[in-house]
Amino acid sequence: MTRAASPPVIRPCGDAAWLLDVGDNDLVHRWADAVRAADLPGVCDVVPGLETLLVQLDPDIADAGTVRAAIADIEPAAGGSAAHERHVIDVRYDGEDLADIARFTGLTVDQVVAAHTSTEWRVAFCGFAPGFSYLIGGDPRLRVPRRDEARIRVPAGSVALAGEFSSIYPRVSPGGWQLLGHTDAVLWDSAVDPPAVLRPGAVVQFRAVDR
Repeated sequence: MTRAASPPVIRPCGDAAWLLDVGDNDLVHRWADAVRAADLPGVCDVVPGLETLLVQLDPDIADAGTVRAAIADIEPAAGGSAAHERHVIDVRYDGEDLADIARFTGLTVDQVVAAHTSTEWRVAFCGFAPGFSYLIGGDPRLRVPRRDEARIRVPAGSVALAGEFSSIYPRVSPGGWQLLGHTDAVLWDSAVDPPAVLRPGAVVQFRAVDR
């Protein structure tokens, strides 16, 4: 059942932004769609978080109080958020932590792979590094802790789990998530506009390919 879009708590965030606390990621995206559709003067960016939405203002154009009042009058559409992009990501499930993930979850390796690929995931928000997306909505059996010790170097394209999230490391970086496998998909290209492939609200389906 879809949660009703009750009025958010609106708090100032610095001198040129409002933070909407809506308490649910589906509502975050519905509010993001509605704020963008309202095309409020002076709003320069809308940034979804897990349970919050940041509305950034251009201080040379926007009157913060006027924007806040306009946001308070917005009514997001009923039902789910607007249609977003859908992506199929091919994965070789040969990650260094695959056996540990199976042990944590009580599943076999094949069951871990099946659980990861059988459910659609959604980009809840982005952060940590350019192009790094936090995916939610997967099989709840796949909730595993972060590694006790982070790796200094996680290869680009590594598909990973931590807590309720799955993600793909878009480029080489440190990281403490449990590694499931690897994809050859390029998810960040600074020469392209927009540079990130997986943006908030997008739906992701993982597909197993030969190891």
